[in-house]
Amino acid sequence: MENQDRIKGAVQLCIDRLKDKLCELSRDIWSCPELAYNETRAHDRLVRFFSEEEEWRVESHYKLATAFRATWGPVGGKEGDEVLNIGFLCEYDALPGIGHACGHNLIAEVGAAAALGLTGALGQEPDLPVPVKVTVLGTPGEEHRGGKIDLISAGAFADISLVFMAHPAQQDVPFLPCIAIVDVTVKYRGKASHASAYPWEGVNALDAAVLAYNNLSVLRQQLKPDWRLHGIIKHGGEKPNIIPAYTELEFYLRTSLLKDLCDLKAKAEACFRAAAAATGCPVEITYPNPAYSNILPNPTLANLYEKNGKALGIQFQEEPSNFSGSTDFGNVSFVVPGIHPFFYIGSDAMNHTEEYAEAAGAEKAQLYTLRTAKALAMTAVDVLCCPDLLKQVREDFTLAKAKQEQK
Repeated sequence: MENQDRIKGAVQLCIDRLKDKLCELSRDIWSCPELAYNETRAHDRLVRFFSEEEEWRVESHYKLATAFRATWGPVGGKEGDEVLNIGFLCEYDALPGIGHACGHNLIAEVGAAAALGLTGALGQEPDLPVPVKVTVLGTPGEEHRGGKIDLISAGAFADISLVFMAHPAQQDVPFLPCIAIVDVTVKYRGKASHASAYPWEGVNALDAAVLAYNNLSVLRQQLKPDWRLHGIIKHGGEKPNIIPAYTELEFYLRTSLLKDLCDLKAKAEACFRAAAAATGCPVEITYPNPAYSNILPNPTLANLYEKNGKALGIQFQEEPSNFSGSTDFGNVSFVVPGIHPFFYIGSDAMNHTEEYAEAAGAEKAQLYTLRTAKALAMTAVDVLCCPDLLKQVREDFTLAKAKQEQK
């Protein structure tokens, strides 16, 4: 325990020493928001950031054009022992029109700070119980397409033992499940005609889109309370005097468990096809991106994070509000034990608003962001110093996966 506390103290000192550099990193990413899979400047900035640190090996464009990997170690333990590879994730994509309104610049800062705090502390320890390696993955495209899912498929998480990241929100919460999501694109094709002179010659694709939209609105009253569907008509025609020959809708379908998405997809597709049958318009239904999973809980990691956070002055909500957002970290949680807490940044503004974008770039957010990074790194210290905790984390992971399959 004395060794553990000493390392945790060193973690805090390391992060405090780097606070100006970390703040500058976050502000640079915030000041130049880039959309999913186009985060060229953020990628280059983070690669440069880790390349300037001693003993870090950095791979740019790692498996994806705007992903990167930075690694440190392994150090400690005995020859032949299993290496404990602790992963920290950085997100850095922004939202169309409103920039970093989900605070991904702060997620990147948390990941970088926690990793450097941990390695700075471990580098001072001559005798660690297990060989430890630290990996930082830059994961693009969380807001669209799911960069982490692509990285999973490419094998980027294959050698990582534990994974940590934290997401800005309106309160401090060690765990929220988030929910599964898939996006669907629906296209109706009709026949153009003059809407006044001879409308009977046309086949109205807009009618199909409107019927589909209304079908889904009616369907909502029969859905489970934690299921969600919402969307827009992206293309509704060209001019009022032309019967629309083409329309397009985009909807998001969400359920609390990934396996329930199949049921919701079937119900939604019935609505889309009914509108096609009623109007005589052929319909094309596609799922352009992979589904995001719900996040698996890991009570051991969550409890450790909460304990460390409280020691740093974080006040956690006793009854956190429900959250219906989604993240591709859910997919990661099914392949690697991990934690994805949410943290307050000094503002009550809601994510995905202009007000939250402003808060994510404010100096006020720094105290909360770096405090969260310390709590994450200290949680990693607990696990690497205590083999029994690592065993429990892995048991939680196995049990959570089994329960998901049973429900």
